[in-house]
Amino acid sequence: MLLKKNTLVGKNNFKLICLICLFNFFLNINSNSQNNLEGTFTDIKILDKISSKNNLLKLKNGELIQFNDLVIKSLKCKNSEFDDNPEITAYIQVRDLTNKNNDEVFVFNGWMFSSSPSIAPFDHPVYDVWLVKCY
Repeated sequence: MLLKKNTLVGKNNFKLICLICLFNFFLNINSNSQNNLEGTFTDIKILDKISSKNNLLKLKNGELIQFNDLVIKSLKCKNSEFDDNPEITAYIQVRDLTNKNNDEVFVFNGWMFSSSPSIAPFDHPVYDVWLVKCY
């Protein structure tokens, strides 16, 4: 009788260990997928409307980059969870250096969307900026 109880306890411990391992496996998959959604680098394209030249800029989130008369900073970027219709979003700040009146005013300060750039448009007489990639 004593042996039978010990084998049942051993089977229950084995099931409990398997359940904990399975739970940890799914927890790690979920955390890895969320980590892949946020990126540390943002790619944007800038069109110079006067010369019709296109430039690709790679921004590290949190750092300022100067492009001609613009100072650009990407604070955060995210990829969508869905693979069938990918959406890339980034929080970007752009300041125009030619405007000497107030250095603290941004030409653009907000979220940019790769699929719909017209939701939060970037209005500038010389440059056009749009979001390309987040990684």
